[in-house]
Amino acid sequence: MKFNNIKAILFDSGRVLNYPRTGNWFISPRIYEFIDRDIFDRVKELDINRAFRKAYDYIEKQSLIIDREQEYYHFRRFYRIFSDELPILNLDDELVDMIAKDLVYNNRKYKFYDDVYEVIPKLYERYELGIVSDAWPSLLNVYEEAGLRDYFSTFIISSIMGVTKPDKGMFIPALEELGISPAQTLFIDDNYSNCQGAEELGINSIVLDRDKGYDEQVESISSLDELVKILD
Repeated sequence: MKFNNIKAILFDSGRVLNYPRTGNWFISPRIYEFIDRDIFDRVKELDINRAFRKAYDYIEKQSLIIDREQEYYHFRRFYRIFSDELPILNLDDELVDMIAKDLVYNNRKYKFYDDVYEVIPKLYERYELGIVSDAWPSLLNVYEEAGLRDYFSTFIISSIMGVTKPDKGMFIPALEELGISPAQTLFIDDNYSNCQGAEELGINSIVLDRDKGYDEQVESISSLDELVKILD
């Protein structure tokens, strides 16, 4: 597996470059300052999942969220729905508000994989880099907090664009901002379907499968170090 004449690399963000500190994208880092953990731990996992699903049904319908203020507004509603499904948590409006603020405004809510800090600066010396992620506006602040934002010449976030991958509306703006052709671009994602969407536009792609969840039929790499090897 080799890629030739690559001039730009587009990265998905979640599970490719970073992951949630709590292990769940919707559980904020300081949530147990607002929810009694002993009570939370007694709630059946089935009930927790049901509450999250109902809240997610709401947030998934909000296709256009262009800034953190709007993101905060919608996540207040998200956690209100979650709380209403689990009255045992006894979350009043003030606590719901604090959880939403922590999720949206906590710039350290995600952790970056160790290889990101080593490999991204090296790739930056040789390629144009970009982010193409199904995410919300606060992701920009996470990258700024980590000192990584300036490595990426384009930063495409689905909620700002009003579409999600694999829609071509996620990829074309990135290509236009970089001024580089699809054939000279490589896209990295942990989702095979998203990679297929990029390939339909003529963009080279590869699955980054850190958790090794795909079988051998899906050609993949498991780290950014492997990415460097196939680019050399």
